[in-house]
Amino acid sequence: MATLILVRHGRSTANTAGLLAGWTPGVALDERGAEQAAALPGRLAAVPLAAAVSSPLQRCRETLAPLLAARPELELHTDDRIGECHYGDWSNRKLSELSGEPLMKIVQQHPSAAAFPGGESMRAMQARAVDAVREWNARIEEEHGSDAVFLMCSHGDIIKSLVADALGMHLDLFQRIHVDPCSVTAVRYTPTRPFLLRLGDTGDFGSLAPRPAPAPDAAPAGTADFESATEDGGNAVVGGGAGAA
Repeated sequence: MATLILVRHGRSTANTAGLLAGWTPGVALDERGAEQAAALPGRLAAVPLAAAVSSPLQRCRETLAPLLAARPELELHTDDRIGECHYGDWSNRKLSELSGEPLMKIVQQHPSAAAFPGGESMRAMQARAVDAVREWNARIEEEHGSDAVFLMCSHGDIIKSLVADALGMHLDLFQRIHVDPCSVTAVRYTPTRPFLLRLGDTGDFGSLAPRPAPAPDAAPAGTADFESATEDGGNAVVGGGAGAA
């Protein structure tokens, strides 16, 4: 079957503000996110793409804009099923505030049992995203052949849940996966099993270096990026975090 390239949207204004954006309208790429998006065509220059599929949210559409400008022949499709998790009443709230909610412990340690108030469950989020990938795989293979490559631009929690599915991991383990903004994850699907070819590849390994001690007035751990989150008892950043600056 086809090979899927998953691109997480570039860094957004919500990422750097420590907000759980969800489907909040008007969340755009910040300056760094725009730079990441501008570099995407060059990073994927050697890869022929049969189609591009995007979450309907603004930050994903902005991420793909430079790639589509560089490849005017590339057909773009929008699919709500790869849109961000519906966080309901948690949407657009500070992650630092949400960290004290009892539900956050469930989200971190038992996500298959987590359902956001006024939103959806994490099981439903994964199920719709997996259904979308399977359907698009079949469509791309039928229209372009089994060697075709296609791209989806989506969100941190969605991509993590798709990687967990590809690896045969229970959803309760998906918080062990991390994907930076504008990172590339690639999965090749076959009739018998998927193969994970890349995971969260940015081509930049600077984020693996030790970080300097945070300033006294820095945001609480878990609100800004993956590195600070892992110092806070190993918790993952819900919504994906901002990644490296």
